[in-house]
Amino acid sequence: MNNTDTPHAGFPYPLGAQVEETGVNFAVYSRHAERMWVELYDHVEDAHPSKAYELDPAQHRTGDVWHIWIPGLKAGQLYGFRADGPYRPEEGLRFNRHKLLLDPCARWVVSPPRWDFEPAHGYEVDAEGRDTGRPDSRDDAGQMAKSIVAARRTPRKVAPFPRRPWNETVIYETHVRGLTIHPSSGVDHPGTYRGVIEKLPYLADLGVTAIELLPVFEFNEWGTQVRHPETGEHLRNYWGYDPVAWFAPKANYACDDDPIEAFRELVEAAHGHGIEIILDVVFNHSAESDESGPTLHLRGLDNTVYYLLEPEREHYRNFSGTGNSINASHPAVQDFIIEALRHWVCELRVDGFRFDLASVLARSQEGTLPEDAPLPARIAADPVLRGTKLIAEAWDAAGAYQVGRFSNTRWAEWNGRFRDDIRRFWRGDDGLMGDFATRLCGSSDLYRPTGKSPSSSINFVTCHDGFTLNDLVSYAHKHNEANGENNQDGENANYSDNYGVEGPSDDPDLDALRLRQIKNFFVTLLVSRGVPMMLGGDEFRRTQQGNNNAWCQDNEISWYDWSLLEKNRELHRFVKALIALRRAHPVLSRDAWYSEQDIRFFAPDGEQPEWNEPTARRLGVYILASTGDLCLLFNAGCERVDFALPGEGARRWSVLVDTFEEPSAAVIDAATVPREVKGNYRCEGRSSAILLAADEH
Repeated sequence: MNNTDTPHAGFPYPLGAQVEETGVNFAVYSRHAERMWVELYDHVEDAHPSKAYELDPAQHRTGDVWHIWIPGLKAGQLYGFRADGPYRPEEGLRFNRHKLLLDPCARWVVSPPRWDFEPAHGYEVDAEGRDTGRPDSRDDAGQMAKSIVAARRTPRKVAPFPRRPWNETVIYETHVRGLTIHPSSGVDHPGTYRGVIEKLPYLADLGVTAIELLPVFEFNEWGTQVRHPETGEHLRNYWGYDPVAWFAPKANYACDDDPIEAFRELVEAAHGHGIEIILDVVFNHSAESDESGPTLHLRGLDNTVYYLLEPEREHYRNFSGTGNSINASHPAVQDFIIEALRHWVCELRVDGFRFDLASVLARSQEGTLPEDAPLPARIAADPVLRGTKLIAEAWDAAGAYQVGRFSNTRWAEWNGRFRDDIRRFWRGDDGLMGDFATRLCGSSDLYRPTGKSPSSSINFVTCHDGFTLNDLVSYAHKHNEANGENNQDGENANYSDNYGVEGPSDDPDLDALRLRQIKNFFVTLLVSRGVPMMLGGDEFRRTQQGNNNAWCQDNEISWYDWSLLEKNRELHRFVKALIALRRAHPVLSRDAWYSEQDIRFFAPDGEQPEWNEPTARRLGVYILASTGDLCLLFNAGCERVDFALPGEGARRWSVLVDTFEEPSAAVIDAATVPREVKGNYRCEGRSSAILLAADEH
């Protein structure tokens, strides 16, 4: 193509802004727009474009894609779209040419220092704040974020993908900023991708094989109107579950001017340590919220295609709980999502995805949940994505709960049943022993009937959404007052306990009990079949002061206080040893269901457990293994109990772990000599133990 001063028609694919040798090609999807513009800007806060190009549908449109090739442009150019068409909300059409739109496929987004969504609202209001039914005529370009033309990436030498099999995977869920922004983190680049790089040796030493990052899609931290109830401070969107750009890494997490390169640097550094990067991705909704929200991109480009609308079309179906739901049943939207996933795998080289509220992605246009939902099946079968890990949060905010039956066997799932049953068992609830045993064995009740294996179960006790592990054993109730919603937000059913004192306590006996319960949770997590996921900071008792919904707390409530690592060094050592023990005994993580020949459950007296006894809280597990038979003992009751060990009293057992001992026994290396027992083993109240056969079978 010759370089002239005149734009050319360009190409309809790929979508977004693509740098060519002598210019840039722009392509954007809109079926119902009647007019389209590409505007170029010199600075993010410019209210007027340096150049604007109106696209002629006779020349610049192929099917539903508008496109133009503009000569002389280079990487780094700021741009935005405008679309015009009918403004008829009752039909679902909300075009407004006065609103500058982000490119949904932008690889890089730059925003004003404090990006206020208010000017982007597409509807006009009267003096009393009521919707007049007319489009808002204010131009928001001066206060709107801009897309940036990203440079074409050139091939370079990279570390190979680790390609960890599921049965070797240990996931560490964390937040890019929160991991290192606290002054105690000891890194040179706090709160950034490079800060995470500086913590990779620590994570590798702990035994982590995969880091699951909370959203890194570009989002507006200033897009919330929530205020602190006492100070009036504007609380920021810290978690980032409101994407404004699905292809763009969060720019504020980069140390330099190029977030794409900064993120790639993190991925390659992680791969160099043998650690995979899994992204928590949000395709179920956008930051545009419901009909009262701003017009940022999808609403202004083609509202009826991108969103699920109610039958009267003016309102949005809200399966996400955040105001809108993406219409993942539409082929064009499916293509958009798959292209975004391919981009993160091919160009940014991530290893997997955890899909937030994934059940929304299975919803039809009518809001139903068909068994053969097309998008999850397409993602699983996509040839580019075949090597990636796929994890579904298999529920949504409208009552869908698909744990155990989300799409096909390629999909793993966050196992909410594991979380709840394990919490309730160790809290001492009645009637949980059978469920506890089932969770230990990989949740066969959930996954086996659908042809899935134990590795389909992502086992976790805590995650970002809820209490930390320290708070789970320190608070009986949530304490979210700082969120500015009168403590009405966040989950009420936490299955937690404070053991007599709400919050921190100076009582050494109470603290010892809480620490023991934390260890019991870690033992259960790391001896269970399935894939263990731990919440970052739990290994050194990170606290959120009882807040179980810290989405807007970009402060010490959410940040990792690394001084706790030294204070709780013994717990950290314990967790590290458990991960090593799991690796040394692959029978615990084998991706297969236990057979009757592999495993036996027993009561303290050595007989069959009393499965139907509601108050039964003590369970022994005997596992045959080539690396040495294992005996797992669990006592969720308050009183000590003597377990009759397998082997008719003559067999010798080495004590690898006992959560009651101070410090807890845990074999780390050959230099550690475990004590041996035979016959009976005393398991103190609210404790667990792991024993290894010390003699030949």
